[in-house]
Amino acid sequence: MSEFAALAAVRGETERALRWREQAEQLKVAVEAEGWDGAWYRRADFDDGSALGSAANVECRIDSIAQSWSVISGAADPERAQQAMNSVREYLVRYGDLVLLFIPPFNKTERDPGYIKSYPPGVRENGGQYTHAAIWSVIAFSLLGEGDQVMELLRMLNPINRRDPHRRLCLKVEPYVLAADIYAEPPHLRRGGWTWFTGASGWFYRAGVEWILGLQICAGKMVIDPCIPKTWRSYRIFYQHENTRYEITIENPNGVERGISLIAVDGVSQLNGNTITLQNDERLHQVRVFLA
Repeated sequence: MSEFAALAAVRGETERALRWREQAEQLKVAVEAEGWDGAWYRRADFDDGSALGSAANVECRIDSIAQSWSVISGAADPERAQQAMNSVREYLVRYGDLVLLFIPPFNKTERDPGYIKSYPPGVRENGGQYTHAAIWSVIAFSLLGEGDQVMELLRMLNPINRRDPHRRLCLKVEPYVLAADIYAEPPHLRRGGWTWFTGASGWFYRAGVEWILGLQICAGKMVIDPCIPKTWRSYRIFYQHENTRYEITIENPNGVERGISLIAVDGVSQLNGNTITLQNDERLHQVRVFLA
């Protein structure tokens, strides 16, 4: 709603933009009042008002989507958003292996959560690694500036890292194709599903280019905002804008994960933050970015 309000304002639809912003603020207040569970955000409510995705639940105690989107949306209280992602790290990340959607999976719950329970426990949306959601957690950690954590999770999600014989045999699908899901419970532990047919591959690409390397293109402007591991001391990006080439060098001499101290285009320091207006002048432009 906030983003559509901005579009409405640009089009001169002031009344509509104001209404959407007011509604977004009301929703934000309601979520903070009713959706916070003490260490993470709840997933939903059942029709009788009881919570789902709460520490009080026997199944689906914590769900990653609510935590990641508390950060991505920018709507959550910052301290709560950080705590929510700390809970994802503690409960849903199985290092070296999987990034789970929620735990424990639905199996014998009295209330019916709907379609999701039609899968066996640990398979696809029922508590397995649902790769869309796993990558949203990567994006959320990058927005929090945790470059080392981001790279560790992206390494875990990269199917090519399942090349060793044991992991490949468990996977049972092509190790060079991102799987929509990986199962998390015996007897199908670590088995992949839905290769070639998942939007998660697009999200994986976007996470790498836009939130880790930090190159975002929006309405004729280039926005640079990397979140990288401390050990990355420099890297380069080559971006072609119509007939104009941009060569971007990012330097990280102090080994930080996020934060820009200076951007220079063709030797001239930029004064408008981390945004560069793109030009189609058929020239080669040199962009230098210093992190600090």
